[in-house]
Amino acid sequence: MPLERDSAGRTYVRHPNGQRSHYISNNFTDSWKPHETILIQHGFGRHGKFWYHWIPVLSRKYRVIRRDLRGHGYSSYPREGEKYEYNMDTILGEIVDTLDQLGVQKVHFLGESTGGMLGEIMAAKYPERLHSLTVCSTPTHLPPPALKLFAFNHPDWPTACRILGSRGWAEALSKIPGTIPISDPDYLPWYLETISTSSGEGLAQYAEFLSTLDARPYLSEIKVPMLILGPSQSAATSVEEQKKLAEQVPGARLEIIEGPGHEIYVTQPEKCQANFLDFLEKLKR
Repeated sequence: MPLERDSAGRTYVRHPNGQRSHYISNNFTDSWKPHETILIQHGFGRHGKFWYHWIPVLSRKYRVIRRDLRGHGYSSYPREGEKYEYNMDTILGEIVDTLDQLGVQKVHFLGESTGGMLGEIMAAKYPERLHSLTVCSTPTHLPPPALKLFAFNHPDWPTACRILGSRGWAEALSKIPGTIPISDPDYLPWYLETISTSSGEGLAQYAEFLSTLDARPYLSEIKVPMLILGPSQSAATSVEEQKKLAEQVPGARLEIIEGPGHEIYVTQPEKCQANFLDFLEKLKR
């Protein structure tokens, strides 16, 4: 299938099931040198644009692909009457199809928060497509207290997304300590404006999917090199949970990143990037 571009110049992959995945590809490597590819998969509610500040650091040595998950950013979501199997096999299959259409055989998978859960399962089911796996602030599943928290006094999490919309849901989340970083007074308005690209319905459908996703059965099957960037002060995953994750994956490297909040890729980017690049460099030796 040919790759697609819209009137704003945004690039897409169209999958055989009819859905489109928006992606951004950056590559500032030396053209005469071989290079590998990093695939960044964001967490819930966010999308590829949120990782803009990682690109100057990573894309000098690697091709970097930022892909919007189903219903996030500029990626499509199933409309009423459309046939779509919204399950783990479909979501992972779309990631694989994206790589196939972009001509990429293997990637260093960098997954943030629930995006890392996809990476853990993909590492177990499609090890031939990964050079390595890095997860950042990633829980292995979302327990009932987390699902209740994300509902914000609505019947459930998906309903909250539909009623509040993407911006309203993010505003509610920002009031919970240890979630969205708000130490910079100018950051939260930008965050809310950027997250509003996604529709409440698109997020609601993905929330339904995430509510049942559980990476724990796959952890012992992960054989690719793995780096865990664990937040020290997250409301979504504890240091103890990150240590337990490392124990379940043979040879996994755990780095606890000191700093406030869940989104350490924003609050502590230099620390995260230094550990990530060191991890990748050591794989080459």
